[in-house]
Amino acid sequence: MRVLLLGGGGREHALALGLAADSGVEALIAAPGNPGIAGVAELRQVDPADPAAVAALAVETAADLVVVGPEAPLVAGVADAVRAKGIAVFGPSAEAARLEGSKAFAKDVMTAAGVPTARAYTCADEAATAAALDEFGPPYVVKNDGLAAGKGVVVTDDRAAAERHARECGRVVIEEYLAGPEVSLFVVTDGEAAVPLLPAQDFKRVGDGDSGPNTGGMGAYAPLPWAPPGLVDEVMRDVVHPTLAEMRRRGTPFAGLLYVGLAITAAGPRVIEFNARFGDPETQVVLALLETPLAGLLHAAATGTLAGHPPLRWRDGAAVTVVLAAENYPAAPRTGDVITGADRAGVIHAGTIRRAADGALLSAGGRVLCATATGPTLAAARDAAYALVGGIDLAGSHHRTDIAAAAVEGRITLPVS
Repeated sequence: MRVLLLGGGGREHALALGLAADSGVEALIAAPGNPGIAGVAELRQVDPADPAAVAALAVETAADLVVVGPEAPLVAGVADAVRAKGIAVFGPSAEAARLEGSKAFAKDVMTAAGVPTARAYTCADEAATAAALDEFGPPYVVKNDGLAAGKGVVVTDDRAAAERHARECGRVVIEEYLAGPEVSLFVVTDGEAAVPLLPAQDFKRVGDGDSGPNTGGMGAYAPLPWAPPGLVDEVMRDVVHPTLAEMRRRGTPFAGLLYVGLAITAAGPRVIEFNARFGDPETQVVLALLETPLAGLLHAAATGTLAGHPPLRWRDGAAVTVVLAAENYPAAPRTGDVITGADRAGVIHAGTIRRAADGALLSAGGRVLCATATGPTLAAARDAAYALVGGIDLAGSHHRTDIAAAAVEGRITLPVS
């Protein structure tokens, strides 16, 4: 199988490693890729959000499967353009990708499907915003209705900050706050059949103890030793299958990766958000534990044959990833600094480039690298991930020191009604 992978971040490097390890993959091409992905794939230049250009590249490279990593190409209709060429693609149509592209649309689908989620209002002016904030009270949850690279959500006790975010976004969804630990569940689907991957937990805030502003994610771990028994079955029954059925009813079936962001509340799991692609950095830990060949799984979803795919196999133990971020991330990250110590197994590239003059590795984004490790226990995986972080040198960089700490120490408690 010849596979074309779209994207160039940490998620895509993790996907590339999984695809390259699949014996059924004879050629892996990534566009545009990054220096880490270059170690396992041929890199090609393309604008991932240009449907015509991507479709042409898929034809030129004789791809049997196109895997779309980021959300923006999906919302732009890249999967539709590739399918129109008769090529299998892992990723939803533009219409189905509205589950991520519009928070208001996702809420409408959840309501129609009877999915348990937070009460919410869609607001487009200051009067509506004020009324919603008054009704729900603090902590205030204000979400940009459109794509915002994982940074469009503000959760704050500061009323002025909530109102400011709403003004900056223009159109927002304001929700009641859901109290409880958060879980990310990835579900591979062909629109009918659906296969859950391992639940994971990521860390959105930039600082230890969940302090500071939201980011694209500062680390993650899997599996979740504290997760209630039957959690995945419950989410598949009450959230995933009703949502897929509603999307089919609307004539826009969802095929690809449905990311279900959950809060485990006293009343049970409640959906925080849907995404239409693998999450970053949860992909790094979930795929590190997946033993089933990745390309075969994604191809089954892309070709409507997922129901006949063998049950997934998972490696024993746990995985942890820690994000190394550039100075001043997430505000205005500094780029162009030399990185050393990143050429080791487990170091996943998220925002890097090679300097043309001498081949030096440079920072090129806010989240620069992800130190990812597995171990027989969550504690061992955590220690190994932080050992990787300790061997990387990037001036001004920062990382959280508490990724998976609460889970290792048994400090995560589930709310009770």
